[in-house]
Amino acid sequence: MPSDQQNQSQSGTKRSAALSGLVRAQRLLEIAFILPISVCIGLALGYVLDRWLHQHWIEVVGMILGAVAGFIEVFHIVQQNEKDSQ
Repeated sequence: MPSDQQNQSQSGTKRSAALSGLVRAQRLLEIAFILPISVCIGLALGYVLDRWLHQHWIEVVGMILGAVAGFIEVFHIVQQNEKDSQ
């Protein structure tokens, strides 16, 4: 009986290690999507504001603000990932 409990705890440890590895990989994979999506959202909002306000420079500002927001989020993800790995 004690060997059965030991085998179950070892298999549970392997599963939790595999699951934590998948969670970490998912967090890092978010980086590949966050930056382009945030730039596209900023560009789209800038485009809408350009057409609504009849201006031609807001689209560029929206794209820049989207890129800045994306980089900030990437830095947050990297810091969180480093904190979890320690």
